Amino acid sequence: MERKMHGREVSEADIDQWVEEAEAGYDVEELKSRMGRPARGADASQVVPVRLTVEELAAVMARAEREHMNRSEAFRAALAAWAHAA
Repeated sequence: MERKMHGREVSEADIDQWVEEAEAGYDVEELKSRMGRPARGADASQVVPVRLTVEELAAVMARAEREHMNRSEAFRAALAAWAHAA
């Protein structure tokens, strides 16, 4: 049976190493600190679904690429500019 993780084949040696680590125990606090996305503020962020046309999304992505931003950063920047406009 072929096993893959993140597109890479997982060997028996990999599995053996993970078993050894699990049997030795994990530092729960360290694992908690590594989980999830970094916080953006004091409160939890909200996911807000938005419907865009192909053209609208392409325009946002083109500008994001020019400004070396990812999609989330581009949307947040656009919303901040709109919200702070007079």
